[in-house]
Amino acid sequence: MARVLDVRNLSVTYKNKNKCVYAVSNASFSIDQGDSMGIVGESGSGKSTMAMALLRLLPRKKTVVEGEAGFLGQDLLHISDEQLDRLRWKNLSVVFQKAMNSFSPVHRIGDQIEDIYRIHEPNATRKEAHGQAAKMLALVNLNERVYKLYPHELSGGMLQRVMIAVSLLHEPDLLIMDEATTALDVVTQGQILGELRKMESELKTSRIIITHDISVVSSSCNKIAVMYAGSLLESGHVSEVLARPAHPYTKGLLAAFPPLRGQRVVLESIPGYLPDMAARHEGCIFAARCPEAMEKCKSAAPARTDLGNDHFVSCHLIEVEKQ
Repeated sequence: MARVLDVRNLSVTYKNKNKCVYAVSNASFSIDQGDSMGIVGESGSGKSTMAMALLRLLPRKKTVVEGEAGFLGQDLLHISDEQLDRLRWKNLSVVFQKAMNSFSPVHRIGDQIEDIYRIHEPNATRKEAHGQAAKMLALVNLNERVYKLYPHELSGGMLQRVMIAVSLLHEPDLLIMDEATTALDVVTQGQILGELRKMESELKTSRIIITHDISVVSSSCNKIAVMYAGSLLESGHVSEVLARPAHPYTKGLLAAFPPLRGQRVVLESIPGYLPDMAARHEGCIFAARCPEAMEKCKSAAPARTDLGNDHFVSCHLIEVEKQ
């Protein structure tokens, strides 16, 4: 299967006059054609920062981005702005959380979609642009009536569907969704995620979805990456990681999430708070909150260990178990 995205040692540091904030630290993961990866973690863990770094949408003067991000044979972090502009929307697309902020309030939906299409297809006729836009609106279960409406005439769920249709106009190789379904009701969310799975098989599109909701990942993704305080602690196939979590943080997230089936259980929260991201941490970033932390966890950062079947974890407990 063809590799679409290969991220190696991605780090993002925010800088100002007084301090640095280490938002992402040495994150590594890969996505193949047809993969759908869910990135989960607490608010402030660096999920959106990592996505914005890959899209090169972070303020350059106050941000330092290091590492590699191979995408279709090019490094997203080091190619020119002109090369990146050719990839955006056509090969690499994004859906943001607040769809209303993405549209002009004084132009009709159809006109905006056609304008976006012609940016990358300047020679397309109005009929061709209209046909492609109508096709994508149909994919997200919207009829052409929407074409003549203004953004304020649509509900939040409908606007989010339009935004997804726009992101798929050029049938991109990779779609990044940053909390794109969080504000929707569960029925609309389920419909959109179901439609996305169908679209991905039809268009052969890969997807990254950023969320704090593990149920979204378990129902709509085949891979998962668990992020905490800027570090990817565990990643792998959803069926593997959720059935056999290896990192104490992953176990804690699952213990705090109510099961949909089976017996009722007492939910357990993870004690403590996220660490100060402006400080350098010598040991495991989760050590202060980990119920199984050892002395070694406070002084040495754990290595990224391959458990097999593309299941990776960064934890000293795994190293002890293997000895």
